[in-house]
Amino acid sequence: MASILFGARINEKIAIQTYKAFERHGIDSPDKVIAAGWDELVKILDEGGYVRYDFSTATKLLEIAHRIKDKYGTLDNIYEQSTSTEDLECRLIEFKGIGRVTVQIFLRELRDVWQINPEVSNSARIAAEHLGIDLSQFSSSGELLAKIEAALVKLFIRYCKRQRCDKCPLRIVCKAAGEG
Repeated sequence: MASILFGARINEKIAIQTYKAFERHGIDSPDKVIAAGWDELVKILDEGGYVRYDFSTATKLLEIAHRIKDKYGTLDNIYEQSTSTEDLECRLIEFKGIGRVTVQIFLRELRDVWQINPEVSNSARIAAEHLGIDLSQFSSSGELLAKIEAALVKLFIRYCKRQRCDKCPLRIVCKAAGEG
């Protein structure tokens, strides 16, 4: 759920509020998405501030939930039927409306739950390079790497991508900040 909300081109605060609304309503599995139905999903999306994309996102969530249930039974079965991280990525990309960013977010967060080793996102790699961080030193801890990657992606989006080095809280240790 979170990876779908955060994978869309929408304000991060709205995605967070909307995810919390789904949590409050106990909608945290494909079965619960299906049981809630389209009207209820739209209400929850609106409650979280996801107003502009409420109809299309409700439709997308239902389509994905039905596809998971029909093709795999459960989300865990997608993982169990996959032969590798790459195979898992391919199975997830098959879902309508799920792209590389959504899959990266999803797999990043499950790095410590499932035995997978997805590529670190380009955004996180660039931010790590700017800060002189060797991400390979964290590869043995999926949970720690997931947290570091998420923080680096946020840093990249907020500062590096927008070339706002002068506003970045890490500018004094950033190799790129001195280049501008």
